Amino acid sequence: MIAISNLTKSFKNFKAVNDLNMDISNGEILGLAGLNGAGKTTTIRATAGIIFPTSGKILVDNFDMVENKTEASKHIGWVPELPNFEPDSRPIPLLKYYAGFYGINSADAEKDIVELMKKFDIYAYKDKKLKFYSQGMKKRFSLVAAMMGNPDNFLFDETLNGLDPQGVREVRDFIIELKKQGKSILLSSHILSELQNVADRIAIMKNGTIIKILTRDDLNHLGTTGIKIHIKNPDDKLDKVLLNFGQLEYDGYYYMIKNSSNVDPSDINNELVKANYKVDYIGVQNETLEEYFLNMVK
Repeated sequence: MIAISNLTKSFKNFKAVNDLNMDISNGEILGLAGLNGAGKTTTIRATAGIIFPTSGKILVDNFDMVENKTEASKHIGWVPELPNFEPDSRPIPLLKYYAGFYGINSADAEKDIVELMKKFDIYAYKDKKLKFYSQGMKKRFSLVAAMMGNPDNFLFDETLNGLDPQGVREVRDFIIELKKQGKSILLSSHILSELQNVADRIAIMKNGTIIKILTRDDLNHLGTTGIKIHIKNPDDKLDKVLLNFGQLEYDGYYYMIKNSSNVDPSDINNELVKANYKVDYIGVQNETLEEYFLNMVK
């Protein structure tokens, strides 16, 4: 469980995060969306204990990240957008060092490390220094590092960036697996479709604060709705029929009746049939998450 209350982080005269409130329950994936500079990474770094807040409180499994940072940090795994490890380190010794932070002995640590490196398909590179890892391999290595100690909370900052399609699918499946284990997960991504696929809720950030949190139900009914229609035998009288039901748009193939939340598509269909039009398709179409997001943050 992660609970963030009135989080503010300033850098000199700039407030990167401003009075932000957010919580993530056990077994929940919270997606975090925002334009560059919205404050997503600052929020994640503060939650991971990498930077301290200017004010506010961050609780990780009820441990305060400022007042009890050592204990709170043991309960959280962080995967940064741009992993940066000691370039001359080799993976297994470095991961053993991390394991020591959790009090895991060397033999048990090596067993876990081998299993995790195989899981994320980097075991074949176990003897290579990290400076020879590609960006995608470093991202996979950072996933292994985040798993050391098997924490109950995870922060993924643009983790899907830099991965090939297979890697994106593997990480997505891994995140869903963590959710099933009851972990709380904060997932930041510019790939809104991925957030929509896996998140239980999506928080939209702008100017350092949360401006909207969308539930799964919200995602199914985003913004203004429209009724999309295709007619096999349109003529110059069709517009007059459709304008009775709302604002009309035409893209050269489909007609779209906008702002039609109180209109039943069957009523439109009946009127069209009465007027001898052949309806090839009619259905309700909601605003996409991308359209909704861009309208919120512009």
